[in-house]
Amino acid sequence: MQTRPAVRRIAGNLVFLAASLLAVSFIIFAVMAAVPGDPAEIMLGTSAAPDTLAALRQQLGLDQPFLLRYGDWLAGLASGDLSLSYTYSTPVAHLIGERLAVTLPLAFYAVALSLLISLPLGVFAGQRPGRPVDIVATLFSQIGIAVPGFWIGLLLILGVALTLGWFPTGGFPGWQAGFLPAITALTLPAIALAIPQAAVLTRVTRTAVIDVAREDFVRTARAKGASRMRALWRHVVPNALIPVVTMLGMQISVLMAGTVLVENVFTLPGLGTLAYQALAQRDLIVIQNVALLFAVIVMGLNFAVDTLYAVIDPRLKATR
Repeated sequence: MQTRPAVRRIAGNLVFLAASLLAVSFIIFAVMAAVPGDPAEIMLGTSAAPDTLAALRQQLGLDQPFLLRYGDWLAGLASGDLSLSYTYSTPVAHLIGERLAVTLPLAFYAVALSLLISLPLGVFAGQRPGRPVDIVATLFSQIGIAVPGFWIGLLLILGVALTLGWFPTGGFPGWQAGFLPAITALTLPAIALAIPQAAVLTRVTRTAVIDVAREDFVRTARAKGASRMRALWRHVVPNALIPVVTMLGMQISVLMAGTVLVENVFTLPGLGTLAYQALAQRDLIVIQNVALLFAVIVMGLNFAVDTLYAVIDPRLKATR
């Protein structure tokens, strides 16, 4: 009985997620269908014979009506058949699978670094407003928000990789080369992605800690004999995490978009680089599937974050 509100909330979120993904898939397909250019000419070249072009269009299903092509694409998604790349004549699913092995670890690495930086810094800055740690946190937030990730990446290449030689300037050896070489190659790109996210989360954490520390229940806990640190970690921090989790969910889309530029700066063979190359080569089927995959990742993680509210928000716990 007590779990019914939480189950209903999750079920409602799942229905909304499925409907949103269907709408996003239709928008992506419609935009790609409206882009000028003939995929058959991209694959065969402009000098190909008209009958050869017509045969390839028929083979790719490009001569079918819009809704039928959209339905075929959805059916292919359900079966794992994402068609062939116009440029590489390789299954798109294979291309994406190879690049996911770089982009997903990079994204999770960046999120972990941003949380490791922002949570302690924001908590201690909020606990001591106006003190040196608060000044450092505020300065870090302002700089981190103002400087884009790809520019941080360039600075890291110049200052850390080239000058100090601690990390490679770019490239990825592959996970088959071993965990340490692979994670070393991802470290500077992850830092470049993490700093802007950490800057935003530090500011949100600091503000949330200050606001929660002024609540009556915190003063009551102190009046009952709780030490300052016990009140901080037992009462203030758990309640301050709610807006932090909200902002983290919002920042996921920003982080995924940032991978496109950062991966190209560090020449990483990830989804961002694949999307950039496909855009330059007008490989629309690749762009179409990568865009949908980015949408699935962002919306799926936002669903996970929203579901997490049932664990960390005491107001939702009270409704169970």
